[in-house]
Amino acid sequence: MINAVHHVAISTANLDRLADFYCAGFGFIEESRVGWPVGVEPINNIMGLPESAARTVMLRLGSMRLELFQFEEPAPPAVTATRPVHHHGITHFCFDVTDIDAVYEQLETLGASFHCLPQDFGESKATYGRDPDGNVFELTEIFSQAGAKNPRNYLPK
Repeated sequence: MINAVHHVAISTANLDRLADFYCAGFGFIEESRVGWPVGVEPINNIMGLPESAARTVMLRLGSMRLELFQFEEPAPPAVTATRPVHHHGITHFCFDVTDIDAVYEQLETLGASFHCLPQDFGESKATYGRDPDGNVFELTEIFSQAGAKNPRNYLPK
């Protein structure tokens, strides 16, 4: 039986910078830090990598966890472009917020970039932003009961 999503994970070139961003910007708290050296076979099996070594930090916000990885082995390729949201793979993760305009301003001062200002859809406001590594997150503020039942009320009917 599947109970819930436990965490989402992001690989980064700078573990401390990204952890600081999510803690300062979203209010995550650090739950744990671990790492492993090359040669830990069970982890290599899980990762699907012949030899891996990494440091990780697990962050928690309420019941949501965000795990950040900084791989030392194998060396990840350099990221050369920001992946557009219409490419296959994870497009974004969303945060339910209060006072989206204030959250937008706070995150912008911490280095987030945004596709646009928060857009007003009547029952909700939303925008997409990117963390310092270019990963996409959504901010959404739901104003009404109807918006709570259908947070995608901005889609055409």
